[in-house]
Amino acid sequence: MCNSDLAPAAERKWGAYSIFALWMSDTHAISNYAFAASLFVLGLPPWEVFLSLLAGVCILQWLMNRMGHAGHRTGVPFPVLARASWGVYGANIPAMLRAIMAVAWYGIQTWLASKALVLLALQISPGLESLDTGGFLGQTRLGWISFLVMWGAQAVLLTRGMEFIRKVQDIATGPVVWIVMLVLAAWLLVEAGGDISLTKSVTGLSTGEQFHESAIAVSLTVTTFLTLVLNYADFARFTPDHRAYRRGNLWGLPVNFTAFAVAAVLMTAGTVSVFGEAISDPVEVIHRIDNPWVTVIGAISFMIATIGINVVANFVSPAYDFANLLPKYLDFKRGGMVTALLAIVVLPWKLYSTPVIIQYFLGGLGAFLGPMVAVLLVDYYLIRRGRIDVEALFTAEESGAYHFRRGVNPDAMIAFVPSAAVSAVLALVPAFSAVAPFAWVFGLLTAGGIYYVRSRARREEGPLEDELIPAGYAAAAPEAESVP
Repeated sequence: MCNSDLAPAAERKWGAYSIFALWMSDTHAISNYAFAASLFVLGLPPWEVFLSLLAGVCILQWLMNRMGHAGHRTGVPFPVLARASWGVYGANIPAMLRAIMAVAWYGIQTWLASKALVLLALQISPGLESLDTGGFLGQTRLGWISFLVMWGAQAVLLTRGMEFIRKVQDIATGPVVWIVMLVLAAWLLVEAGGDISLTKSVTGLSTGEQFHESAIAVSLTVTTFLTLVLNYADFARFTPDHRAYRRGNLWGLPVNFTAFAVAAVLMTAGTVSVFGEAISDPVEVIHRIDNPWVTVIGAISFMIATIGINVVANFVSPAYDFANLLPKYLDFKRGGMVTALLAIVVLPWKLYSTPVIIQYFLGGLGAFLGPMVAVLLVDYYLIRRGRIDVEALFTAEESGAYHFRRGVNPDAMIAFVPSAAVSAVLALVPAFSAVAPFAWVFGLLTAGGIYYVRSRARREEGPLEDELIPAGYAAAAPEAESVP
């Protein structure tokens, strides 16, 4: 039930800047840039894009602070924290669902970074074009080489442990994209002669249509980061106090993400003036500049950005999730290697190039996030009031506080299954396309309500606990073996 990586954090070195850098690593991604830019392309004026995204990240900040409180106080990662609400064995259900999503996206992000490496290689050495043909399993020879290079580079980086990850993101993966973004934005502003409007709509949407698109933008902003809400304890467990993760969340979400969106929208608006059309892909903007040095620097920067989001969103969680599944044999590093190997097996370029798979496989799993988040938060705040027996999280004895019924909490299952099923139907069935972006809200509220009604008999009264929970496992957890 335990190993040294699943035990409560022995060292807490993730200060406010490290949490802020974590959010820079996760938000400075091509996908987030394209999302913000697409809202402008759809017809929302820039100021409305900013307000919509700000509203969404403020909701996220509130959720992250709530989950961060639990992670900081207990010092344990998400799959161990989930044992309190799902049971010592039942916690593997949300952990594995989270891991499946992460493995798929880890592979996709690695492949996207390898595409930038292909462009970089061809820019530096055009003679490599002969390798960019043929191949097997949907990749050219150069594509396979680039993918495996990026895969290997990340494997070396990511198996060094959480403290090494913190140092790398603090210095590189977070700040570097900001530098490139600001330079590109300044270049476009100069080329456009300052002719960039913050109030003009590209398509001229009506007021009602703008309101509808804004509401969708708010909801999709939250949906995009619900995976990290679920496993935010993986990072908050390393913070020295509550102020560290709260300040990091403030600067990293409402401030940083909104500023990044401003830069993305301004750049997209600038492309209308400079190139005569709205370009929502920053890599395409770099390509249009037609300067080899810009191409090289831009490709390297977005490769670093992709590695950053892979570290935060798609590696840490499954590494802990797989370790939680087989703690006797898998620790954080071995769980991470399982993640990396599976990312090759799923052939991510085939996943990404097939919209049906993306929509029905990854989208369907995404619909489960709201119910899973609800069960964790309702249990911690409304049922237990923060009273967690950390020692009991690591025992499978029938007399243990979190054994429930054969290691699974039936209340969590009864709340999760119908809520997730209906949420998935709303998200995936075309007839419900109008409400699909809000499926997670239904899942979260429904699962939270059912779980609260089912569990209120064991509700613990009193104020919410705030101090750290002492636990002997912090220093004495056995290395990669089961706790009797």
